[in-house]
Amino acid sequence: MASQEKMDAVTKGTGLWSCPKQATYTPGTWELLRVMMKESRLTPFQQRHIVDTMKRDLEKEKQRLQNIFATGKDKKERKKKPPPVPQEDPAPELDRFQELVKEIQERKEFLADMEALGQGRQYRGIILAEISQKLREMEDIDHKRTEELRKALATTKSVSIDGGRVAEP
Repeated sequence: MASQEKMDAVTKGTGLWSCPKQATYTPGTWELLRVMMKESRLTPFQQRHIVDTMKRDLEKEKQRLQNIFATGKDKKERKKKPPPVPQEDPAPELDRFQELVKEIQERKEFLADMEALGQGRQYRGIILAEISQKLREMEDIDHKRTEELRKALATTKSVSIDGGRVAEP
């Protein structure tokens, strides 16, 4: 009776016998498990359950390999994703550069608050590293934008005012 009460306390889906994911075993691992079962004090039922689980895993692996040899593809690869649903009027995307500016400001405010509480020393290194990282990301964005502007200016130089192409030397 006491063992029944202990058994009820265990949540369903946990424990040795109700593992949600079956693992695949190599022959070497299988042999190791057999030796370990002989050395351990498992009941015959427990040993039979482990062997049955390993056999099922091997059967699944055989089926998977047969599918690969027959079709050249794994079943998992065949599953196609549904086409993306086009969104109407997507929300205006905030400029990443502006987001970074806000994040840096928030971190500065946090650091000031912590210093006011006397804990600035504890957070200073972390916050300054985060701010440095955000600044590097801002520099990358600035570099990309500058390159895009240069390319755009280079293409507009080759177009005349009336829309016709100007011959370049």
